[in-house]
Amino acid sequence: MGTVTSDHHTPAPRRLAARALETTAENPWPVRLLSSKITEYVSKMAPLWVEGQVVQLNRRPGANLAFLTLRDTDADMSLPVSVHARVLAAVEAPLQEGSHVVVHAKPVFWPKRGTLQLQADALRPVGVGELLARIEHLKRVLAAEGLFDADRKVPLPFLPATVGLICGRESKAEHDVVVNARTRWPSVRFEIREVAVQGSRAVAEVCQALAELDADPAVEVIVVARGGGAVEDLLPFSNESLVRAAAACRTPLVSAIGHETDAPLLDLVADYRASTPTDAAKHVVPDVAEERRGLTHARQRIRHAVRARLHGEQQGLAALRSRPVMADPHAVVERREEEVRHARTAATRAFAWRTDRAAGELGGLVGSLRALSPAATLARGYAVLRTHDGEVVRDPDQVEPGDQLEALLARGRLVLEVGYGDEADE
Repeated sequence: MGTVTSDHHTPAPRRLAARALETTAENPWPVRLLSSKITEYVSKMAPLWVEGQVVQLNRRPGANLAFLTLRDTDADMSLPVSVHARVLAAVEAPLQEGSHVVVHAKPVFWPKRGTLQLQADALRPVGVGELLARIEHLKRVLAAEGLFDADRKVPLPFLPATVGLICGRESKAEHDVVVNARTRWPSVRFEIREVAVQGSRAVAEVCQALAELDADPAVEVIVVARGGGAVEDLLPFSNESLVRAAAACRTPLVSAIGHETDAPLLDLVADYRASTPTDAAKHVVPDVAEERRGLTHARQRIRHAVRARLHGEQQGLAALRSRPVMADPHAVVERREEEVRHARTAATRAFAWRTDRAAGELGGLVGSLRALSPAATLARGYAVLRTHDGEVVRDPDQVEPGDQLEALLARGRLVLEVGYGDEADE
């Protein structure tokens, strides 16, 4: 028998990529390698404290381990947690679903199942006092930003045709708002968004409903309503994301969360804070019966005012018509005419008296003037001598013999020649 030889050789083992970035479609990592890499990476993570809400709790009698799901209070995210039974037993208050807790745990990756899990070695419930302290701190921060300022709030519309309502599914709050509002104003319409009003999905669903109703131009006012509950149940309505979404809402917003003693931060940022869902219904729409009574009273007041005004005008008109001037319109003219006649007579008399008096005064002045006039002196036989220059001669030294002089007489004038003194004496 001869020896059989083969031309086939054993293939060399494939060389895997050293890093994830070096993998290709022709040279991928096997699942076991990726799982080991993830396990190695997660094992390097240090233990840490993480906060969340217990939404599932599985404790079996006699088992050493208990399992729970820790959910984020603001987002729809969760992680499984394993905790030793003795750790749960060390918690003072019994742990229940919905409790807020702080867990000290180390992340662990299970390669066979491909799951990430937290292994907890300590667990502390978050007390109501601590939750309230966190809310108070957030309140101070938002107040400093001005989100609660009164000048940001807008008045509610008097009669909205459509009201947006955010409430729990088939909740009593929805019934209280809708029934009471339609009892007050039957024609009001509602755009209702039923959402989770507690738990991890509440913030996201309420914010989404707010955005939808705020974008609807038909919605004139939005009501966020929820019945009462424990502090933990009302935490979503003090969530920073929800409060900021409410502050950004352009449509007037009414907060009707819990009872009168409850005070979530949504109450502070809303345009109106209702003590209960029923109180919200009373403020978003008017009472049709009350409005009708108001209209009736207004009509009565207007009718009374018009009648009083007419009565007053009629009395004033009667008073005017009863005056003498209205009975005999010519009397006023005749009286004024008589007054003018008397005034003219008095003026004529005064003018005549003044003229006569002035004439007498003028005669006296004329007499005085004539008595003092040079003409009167001339009339008594005197004459006035003047040189040819018109100068009056008062002294013989003013002339010389032979000068021509003019003598003014009472009637006419004479031309004289100055003679010599001796001749004159002869």
